[in-house]
Amino acid sequence: QVQLVESGGGSVQAGGSLKLSCAASGYIFSGCGMGWYRQAPGKERELVSRISSGRSTTYADSVKGRFTISQDNAKNTLYLQMNSLKTEDTAVYYCATLGSFCVPRYWGQGTQVTVSS
Repeated sequence: QVQLVESGGGSVQAGGSLKLSCAASGYIFSGCGMGWYRQAPGKERELVSRISSGRSTTYADSVKGRFTISQDNAKNTLYLQMNSLKTEDTAVYYCATLGSFCVPRYWGQGTQVTVSS
């Protein structure tokens, strides 16, 4: 059974940094790999970034140059380094495994990120 546990969220002032972690169990990193998504109040969940088994990365335009996704095979952990945070980055952040057609298959419970001005 796949289990994903996010951590690292919190409250930070604009311009600050946070690093999210997603510990995966019961999952072998492959194919489309894994991704980070976020959902702000009143908005739909959106893709923030994803990384494939071949280390190919994709970023939403809104986070390019500020966020970096990475993955540690030995620890079976996915990371999201978030720098130069903006108030509009405030959301619940979720990690997910990506299945066929890179559609999210398994989700973590989410971690809250709050950026204040």
